[in-house]
Amino acid sequence: MSEYFNKNLSALKPYTPGEQPQDMRYIKLNTNENPYFPSKYAVNAVTQSEIQNLRLYSDPTCGGVAGAVARFYGIDNENVIVTNGSDEALAFCFAAFGENGAAFPDVTYGFYKVFASLFNVNYNEIPLNEDFTIDIFPYLNSKSMAVIANPNAQTGIYMPLNEVEKLISSNKNRVVIVDEAYVDFGGESAVKLIKKYNNLVVVQTFSKSRSLAGARVGFAMACKELIADLNRVKFSFNPYNVNRLSLVLAAKAMSDKEYFNECVDRIVCSRERLINLLNGLGFSTLPSSANFVMAKSGKIGGEQLYLQLKSKGVLVRHFSDERIKDFVRITVGTDEEIDILIEKIKEILNL
Repeated sequence: MSEYFNKNLSALKPYTPGEQPQDMRYIKLNTNENPYFPSKYAVNAVTQSEIQNLRLYSDPTCGGVAGAVARFYGIDNENVIVTNGSDEALAFCFAAFGENGAAFPDVTYGFYKVFASLFNVNYNEIPLNEDFTIDIFPYLNSKSMAVIANPNAQTGIYMPLNEVEKLISSNKNRVVIVDEAYVDFGGESAVKLIKKYNNLVVVQTFSKSRSLAGARVGFAMACKELIADLNRVKFSFNPYNVNRLSLVLAAKAMSDKEYFNECVDRIVCSRERLINLLNGLGFSTLPSSANFVMAKSGKIGGEQLYLQLKSKGVLVRHFSDERIKDFVRITVGTDEEIDILIEKIKEILNL
């Protein structure tokens, strides 16, 4: 740290992203990317003309993507803001709505704590239940902004929509952020509630179910007043926040419902197969509604399993947090990738 660094940020602990090896020697099951090719409908829309237009700034309103999202969910364009990945949408939320603090689970997406620290938002980490489900009661009637990943980012466990609505309705004077990065793999979106509640922001991404993690496109949906607040932050930070090619890809991918459904169905089937195979090897797994599985073996620690799999060319994710340190998080890959993973685990466990 230099002598010039802002002293107010001296305790900031940046988010640690999953490994992205450049040599591509590994089977990557560590960062919850989609194993399938992006929509060909989307990719084919990146024409030579679009590439030539890279000399021009992108549309600051991201109108094409906002319109595609609005049509998909049956809402208005003014209910949508498009961002550089869902992380940017979440950052804007912390900046815009965190004045009275924030509350989120102790085991969840690690960026919430980072954003709170970055924007000087006091935060309260509320412990998950023993079974890793979210206990909504500590959040009810709180003055703090509530931030819930649903399905939860590190567990994959989904909270039923009626529980989410209890959280939203308990105190309409604070904002509730529902981060739905994984909702397409087994949950019901809270977007239907934004017409009923003006204190709800639903955040989603193109990175998971639509195979565009590298394009960096996310979006948030809310009543027009909350979206106006988020746009005020955006236009004070970076009006041209999403590049031209990513906007083309995202708009077309959102419109390709048939391929979207096909990919999601394949991942859900592979997820259930992965869970069954892991359970057959003596692992315990958390019930997942996401595109990953949290798994724990009684024969080997989480960090040791992660390291040994890495040495054998398979990357999974390990977290040092006390409550989940015995687990590894495994992204649902193709069936071929899952077969290799299981083979390597058998070698490690001498099965």
